Amino acid sequence: MLPKTADYALRATVWLAQEPGGRASADRLASATRVPRRYLHRVLQNLVRAGLVQSHPGPGGGYGLARHPREITILDVVNAVAPIERIPHCPLGLTTHDKLCPLHRELDQVYATIEKSLSRVTMEHLLRSAKDCVPLCQNCESQDQNGRAHDEEPLPGKVKRARTRSC
Repeated sequence: MLPKTADYALRATVWLAQEPGGRASADRLASATRVPRRYLHRVLQNLVRAGLVQSHPGPGGGYGLARHPREITILDVVNAVAPIERIPHCPLGLTTHDKLCPLHRELDQVYATIEKSLSRVTMEHLLRSAKDCVPLCQNCESQDQNGRAHDEEPLPGKVKRARTRSC
């Protein structure tokens, strides 16, 4: 199970990936992804530090992806906010364990498998693989051929973006 912080970061990143090159205010992101505004701000700061999201201050600013959605994996986002902790040595600090015991070796292999799986899935892949349900969109039955909800709300000076809610 991923920590809530990772879930929130993934929600924000997937939402921003819907319109590469676009921007959204923290308030808009918080509302669209159902993430508490203050918590989202901290999450976004971590994503900015990791080079996944850019912050554009001032009027008309907001947050946008720093890279194309095909270049950002689930693992990138998770590692930016709550890295998966591998087990490099005995967590009990036992000096007699110069290598991992069978239990911790198996757990570390599970973590390695999770990392490998998350590294294969990009934000673009998530958006393209959505058939019956657009990520973060509750009103999935009313989508157009591009997977956008019909109840769209325009952004000032931008192409309409689907009002997104959790599935």
